[in-house]
Amino acid sequence: MSTLDVIAIQPRTNIGTTASRRLRRDGLVPVNVYGHGEKEAFGTIGADVASAIARSGAKVVDLKLEGSDEQKAIVREVQWDTFGTHVLHLDFMRVDATQRVTAHVPIHLRGTAPGVIAGGRLDHHLHALTIECLAVQIPTEINVRITSLKIGDSLHVSDIADLPPGTTVLSPADEVVVQIVEPKGEADATEEAAEPAGE
Repeated sequence: MSTLDVIAIQPRTNIGTTASRRLRRDGLVPVNVYGHGEKEAFGTIGADVASAIARSGAKVVDLKLEGSDEQKAIVREVQWDTFGTHVLHLDFMRVDATQRVTAHVPIHLRGTAPGVIAGGRLDHHLHALTIECLAVQIPTEINVRITSLKIGDSLHVSDIADLPPGTTVLSPADEVVVQIVEPKGEADATEEAAEPAGE
């Protein structure tokens, strides 16, 4: 899990599209903080801080709102501009360190599959795993090693083992994460060879 310094959020009273545009022109990013039975708070952070949060992959951060104690929160949503270069808005959800939450964690494939070296094609079907775990244990990413996959092999959700203790996987166990398929040309040739000769 990635960690960042405590993020200081400055309050904002003007809400809406026009106000948000004005904030962005001033180098600020609007944020909302909600959840845990408390009133929703509206604030701002620096654009550089927002970018660091979004690019770090951090799932849980420490927030400090004016007039309140530090709070742990999940980065619930990041809104980017059209080109994916600037953060437009951030949503944080307050959590308790002992609270179990549901999260969608990116899957990263590691290594090179022998089947790919042999000419097979890698099909990556599932790009994020849905899990339930303690808020403070949400991993930044889930690493899946594919160094044993040959042509025709598949790796399923049930094969993923690199998870924090006590994690419950909510994605279907039989869902395919990645598979190595035979090159299309060779597959077509195999099918033709298997067809009976015409009379």
